[in-house]
Amino acid sequence: MNANHACAIHRDIAYSNVCQVCGVPLDAGYFDVANNFQSPPTSVGEEKELARYELHPQYCGTLLYFMQYAEVEEEEEEEEESGTKKTKKQVTSNTPGYEWLILCNNQPRAPYLPTSLILNPWGYNSLPIHLRLEEGCTLRFVVRRVASTVLPELSQVGGRLLGRSWYNTIYGGTPNRL
Repeated sequence: MNANHACAIHRDIAYSNVCQVCGVPLDAGYFDVANNFQSPPTSVGEEKELARYELHPQYCGTLLYFMQYAEVEEEEEEEEESGTKKTKKQVTSNTPGYEWLILCNNQPRAPYLPTSLILNPWGYNSLPIHLRLEEGCTLRFVVRRVASTVLPELSQVGGRLLGRSWYNTIYGGTPNRL
């Protein structure tokens, strides 16, 4: 028996690359993706991609947070002195006529199936979700228009995805070994 090991098992076989508390591999890296704010979809069935992240082949991951942004533009009364109309921008938490979806390989992820509510508003502390992502998954966050007439009409939308990804040891080896 080797004096450096507590048992007769070779060191590489007993090698563990996971956190003892959460089980996530120690070589996991973070991702944080968001596109610029953009105009919402205008016709029924149209969708806009707000954020996208593609896991590398042979990598798995976890979606930790997502954030949503929806802005309504309302016209105010004319100013008496200048005679011009000003617009007031207001962030909203309910978007009837629009659906927000988190998709992995174009499949909605439960329990975050299509919703018209802003669950995690942009700029606030969002709640962690720990949603597992399959190997090589293309993660997308989209907003889709589902009704022809909607009130209030959105003027801007945005989305953000934050998570972790790591090499799946099923494919052999242990990357980043010291």
